[in-house]
Amino acid sequence: MSATNPFKSVTTPLDRGFFEHDSRELATRLLGKVIRHYHRGLWLSARIIETEAYQREEKGSHSSLGHTQSRRALFMPAGTLYMYYARGGDSLNISSAGEGDGVLIKSGYPVVDTISGPDSLALMRQLNPAANGEPRDTRRLCNGQTLLCRSLHLKVPEWNAQQLDPQRLIIDDDGYRPEQIIQTARLGIPLGRDEHLPYRFADMAYAPFCTRNPLGRTRLEGRDYRLLDPVPDAWKTC
Repeated sequence: MSATNPFKSVTTPLDRGFFEHDSRELATRLLGKVIRHYHRGLWLSARIIETEAYQREEKGSHSSLGHTQSRRALFMPAGTLYMYYARGGDSLNISSAGEGDGVLIKSGYPVVDTISGPDSLALMRQLNPAANGEPRDTRRLCNGQTLLCRSLHLKVPEWNAQQLDPQRLIIDDDGYRPEQIIQTARLGIPLGRDEHLPYRFADMAYAPFCTRNPLGRTRLEGRDYRLLDPVPDAWKTC
């Protein structure tokens, strides 16, 4: 058993083959999985509750702007981490099948279990305080792509264009499965850049803790969102 990763025997990290899917399918498959990052002797963990899919041929994708050194990860094998700065913070994406395609990890929810105990949560809260310096509400600790990365201490210089590392950074399958998935339009896509595409997915059970609640009071099923069964090819029913 590794001295660096004492819990290796009780985790089920996703293998490279897991990511060999269309980005829309991968975005639904990733919901419910747990990101775990080893930092300061602790595993910091968050369940993936919200994702966005991107494809090279649509204008909202970074890869549609062309291959550059900073965007090279999107053109690398499925499962490569693509990190960039968004609104002053770090943002985590993972390449999928299809050159230039990938999935943005939009939000998470802190996990406390036998691998990541109360000390891990305390460190996550220390890493990501509220704007006034006070401890952030645990339920809001990872509800946004930059807050997620800050809470897990994931940084662009360290992880962009890298692979998951079983000793330091994994995406774990702990057996949890969403009962229903919300499908809606992505957030923050500029007008005229395919902002209408319904490539945002969220675990219905965690909707209030997403970047923006996709089930808000003014939103209507059928007009603003759809409910999907949690099957790998759910997006194909669009």
